Amino acid sequence: MRRRLLRVVLWLRVDSYPAPEASRVHFTMANKTFIISAPGKLILHGEHAVVHGKVALAVSINLKTYLRLQPCPDQKVQLNLPNINVHLSWKPAALQFLQSAIDVTDVLTPKPPNQEQVDHLRQFAGISEGSTDAKSLSILCFLYLYGAICTRDGQMPNVDILIWSELPIGAGLGSSAAYCVCLAAALLSASGAITCPDPQEYNSTRWNEDELELINKWAFQGEKLIHGNPSGVDNAVGTWGGILRYHAGKIVPLSSVPTLRILLTNTKVPRSTKVLVAGVKDKLNKLPSIIKPVLDSIDAISCECERVLAAIASGNAIDEHYTILEELIDINQHHLNVIGVGHSSLDRLCQVTATYGLHSKLTGAGGGGCGLTLLRPGTSPSVVEASKQALKDLGYDCWETVIGGSGVSLHSPSSWCEDTFRLLCNMKNC
Repeated sequence: MRRRLLRVVLWLRVDSYPAPEASRVHFTMANKTFIISAPGKLILHGEHAVVHGKVALAVSINLKTYLRLQPCPDQKVQLNLPNINVHLSWKPAALQFLQSAIDVTDVLTPKPPNQEQVDHLRQFAGISEGSTDAKSLSILCFLYLYGAICTRDGQMPNVDILIWSELPIGAGLGSSAAYCVCLAAALLSASGAITCPDPQEYNSTRWNEDELELINKWAFQGEKLIHGNPSGVDNAVGTWGGILRYHAGKIVPLSSVPTLRILLTNTKVPRSTKVLVAGVKDKLNKLPSIIKPVLDSIDAISCECERVLAAIASGNAIDEHYTILEELIDINQHHLNVIGVGHSSLDRLCQVTATYGLHSKLTGAGGGGCGLTLLRPGTSPSVVEASKQALKDLGYDCWETVIGGSGVSLHSPSSWCEDTFRLLCNMKNC
């Protein structure tokens, strides 16, 4: 069965942009197809404790949002998000107001929209004030990024955007950040604000560090529009991938990153991150001598996990270090239950995987949502499949994936398997 995706497709007209540089190729190249991807994220350790000044480890997952670019046959700006049933089309003239409504004098210095700009975009798109559904926020985010990045110097590029993602929406896996990262990378490249490396046949490639920084900054502005006051972790993971250490507002990529196999399970139990965060704060205020040591222990777990991951990346005593990782997962899950963010659905997840000798914990806000299960390199396929089936029998969604992979990337069409590429190319008229 086809996996759910939130995938981006852009068709760019050749006559909208300046000529490409010799060593770096812009998306203005005629009759070329480009595919951009950005990963989702999960929290390995440090949920909730990070709110109280402790260390958290955020990792990329190999479930991604994709962006395809090819020449546009029509002089329109189109936005297609089939997962959430958004199909919009504008003539460039209708979007001329963006040049004055969104006053961004320097694309190299991103800034978030003010309330007046958001209200103007809402009015144009017919979105009522206070609407926070995925459709409304996705449309507002696109209009802002398109207007802020692409309409400078009078440009109104004709683009047809189709977004398709392997990430479930609203599950705490960074789907909105991956959406923003893909859009930022595409629109910055399309407008010539950054260059684009030419992917060789069968290869993927990435932007340079300065360009990645700009992509990340613009993606963060999109995340602010969607979430209000995000930490910046999700878009940073989508941009750089790997494993990031987040502490007191500072985000630092780990230098040595192993690729780990996991099962990622979505219990599909809805929860409110705001309510859960408030609940932990309330417990801390009521029982500081009890809860503070628990948060300190979660902090120590994150730091120890960081040390163990570096050891695994260096190839030392792999089995011994996987045992430590499993112990850290078990201890952290107990701590998260203690501070009140567990849920019976997550308890069942842990119990089911434990019957197969596997170790699991919640990831993200808790109270339902998602959990991760560590797979050792030698875990047999039969154990993995049996675990997945048992979890699916509970009504959960379950994927086998890897964590620690690359961030936003540009792919040559030939680097994709035939079925995937055919699916991308056939989603023009969804």
